[in-house]
Amino acid sequence: MSNQLITQENNERVKSFFLSLERLSTSLERLFSTRKPTLNGESFYTDEELSKKLKISRRSLQDYRNEGRIPYIKLGGKILYRSSDIEKLLEDGYQESFR
Repeated sequence: MSNQLITQENNERVKSFFLSLERLSTSLERLFSTRKPTLNGESFYTDEELSKKLKISRRSLQDYRNEGRIPYIKLGGKILYRSSDIEKLLEDGYQESFR
């Protein structure tokens, strides 16, 4: 048995392993960049995040807050929305089709 150095350049299995490792690393980076931290299992949206998610303007969110249509938390000068409150609001507004 010879002492041969196995490198990425001279072995297809090693090359394949490193490519898989690189794909996994990229996927994990993407996953953790979009992950939202939670507080006691609850995640929160800023007005910018929620307006993008609901595809409405930030001004519309402000109107909904002023009208009491959407629950929110004001912490300092920051407005936060509980994800569970938003899900409940959407469920309550769900309309069945007429067919």
